Amino acid sequence: MEKNMKKIPFTKTQIEKIITKYPTPFYIYDENAIRANAQKLNKAFAWNSGFKEFFAVKALPNPYILSILKEEGFGADCSSLAELYLAEQVGLQGEQIMFTSNATAAQEYKKARELGAIINLDDITHIEFLEKIAGLPELLSFRYNPGALREGGIFIGNPEEAKFGLTKEQLFAAYRLAKQKGVKRFGLHTMIVSNQLDEQYFVETVEMLLTLVDELQTEIGISFEFINIGGGIGIPYRPEDKIFSLEKLSRAIMYLYQKKNSKNLKLFMESGRMITGPYGYLVTKIIHTKDTYKKYLCVDACMANLMRPGMYGAYHHITNITHPDAKEEAVYDVSGSLCENNDKFAIGRTLPKSQVGDILVIHDTGAHGHTMGFNYNGKLRSAELLLNRNKKIKLIRRAETLEDYFKTLDFSREHFMIGK
Repeated sequence: MEKNMKKIPFTKTQIEKIITKYPTPFYIYDENAIRANAQKLNKAFAWNSGFKEFFAVKALPNPYILSILKEEGFGADCSSLAELYLAEQVGLQGEQIMFTSNATAAQEYKKARELGAIINLDDITHIEFLEKIAGLPELLSFRYNPGALREGGIFIGNPEEAKFGLTKEQLFAAYRLAKQKGVKRFGLHTMIVSNQLDEQYFVETVEMLLTLVDELQTEIGISFEFINIGGGIGIPYRPEDKIFSLEKLSRAIMYLYQKKNSKNLKLFMESGRMITGPYGYLVTKIIHTKDTYKKYLCVDACMANLMRPGMYGAYHHITNITHPDAKEEAVYDVSGSLCENNDKFAIGRTLPKSQVGDILVIHDTGAHGHTMGFNYNGKLRSAELLLNRNKKIKLIRRAETLEDYFKTLDFSREHFMIGK
């Protein structure tokens, strides 16, 4: 098994210099590493002439990142109006965009149709809804939920409990209805797991979809252009976690394609976390220490900057870049300043003995990090920086200000006086 070493693409001196211009907390992303990872994925699946990765925009919705991935041949997996707009702004259009949504509003379908995106429907009732408000496209896909046939995970849940997708019976009815209404081209989609490190799980998903394609083509008399296995490929958040092997997955899927004689069927993915997750870092500074029943390192970032540890109990590795090789250690809770006790980045974590002013780097925050930020307690969203190809720092999203936070309010006295 390949060992997972938690590396940082900048030195203590470099980060101290960055902080003089961009105060903590902030996110920083490694462009070279993101590009290399994208190229690795494309190379692994080059045997499939129609292979395409539609980057899950929700993971890291920044136009600079989307532009980088567009240059590497990726499309965009969008699930909302804002994400469609982002894809449009970086020049993605038509079938470079996969629109996979649920409980979808009319304006979102209208925008997807305007852009010519591939529309992936989450429910059979959406066929007539889409037809009424925006018209049916030539190409249509549906999201399959296999129910008790497959197990899920803690994030999406077991398929039977998940709100996403159509049952097998509904799926056959949906394709039959779409054909009757004049749809000519078809795809099939599923996504039933998140942050999965077992390659075999995705092999079984592909086998399930290929079998289903055969059944649908035989029974309904339609042909399929693609299967979309969604996202869900995990990353090793803990140093001891295994590294997912794209090469192993590719070999197994290629064998299934050969076995099923499916060489003309395009293979699509919608990965997000696996593409950018390991190459983002949340940089924060210790502003207080506290010693009560436990030892606390109190930092200037909080759960509003990174929700995953507080929301899911998720592990994120932490490096004290000020004292990376310190011999003396202590056990700490690393906490933020929200008025919530789950506002902790680590609980009972052994770290180098730390003090006020030390800089901490929280790893693997390049997906579902900044994008899940919020403004509870009046906290402001942090800046995003890019360590570009030339190892220069570029500001790709400025930090929010109090003016931003209050912009939707009117403080004119006559507007908020009681009884007026």
